[in-house]
Amino acid sequence: MSSLKSADNSTKNKVGLISSEGDLKSILKLQNIKVKSMLSDDDNDDIPLPNVNSDVLAAVMEFCNYHIQNGPMAEITKPLKSVNMAENVSEWDALYINKFTQDMLFKIIMATNYMDINPLLNLACAKVASMLIGKTPEEIRAIFNITNEFTPEEEAQVRQENKL
Repeated sequence: MSSLKSADNSTKNKVGLISSEGDLKSILKLQNIKVKSMLSDDDNDDIPLPNVNSDVLAAVMEFCNYHIQNGPMAEITKPLKSVNMAENVSEWDALYINKFTQDMLFKIIMATNYMDINPLLNLACAKVASMLIGKTPEEIRAIFNITNEFTPEEEAQVRQENKL
């Protein structure tokens, strides 16, 4: 696969990222610390990301490209103000993160953690956190398809021990 770097000014500051399926995407060299640390000054190789599939890489690149052009994402206030992401982050970031399925959110979290893209990692984690606000343990188990391993008696005992 050919590298994205060339004498052309539009590509000389970019590096290629290769998804697990072999799809090539470009990113600015200085976009994030992890990518920067994988490169040397004279590095001409593309960076394979064997644990990041094409769909996830495309989603990450959409976020990065938007914020490269429009400025960095604002800090997310904690605790979250609302389950409505539009009340916690900018309109674009809310629309962006709300379009993903739960499965895709977890893949984005894994990829951005690996790639060290903290703003998107924080956004995706905030979205997951917003899904839990005001939920009972039973509702959380249903959302994440978690099997309750406690007997009713054990659960009652744990609840009693942890009463506020």
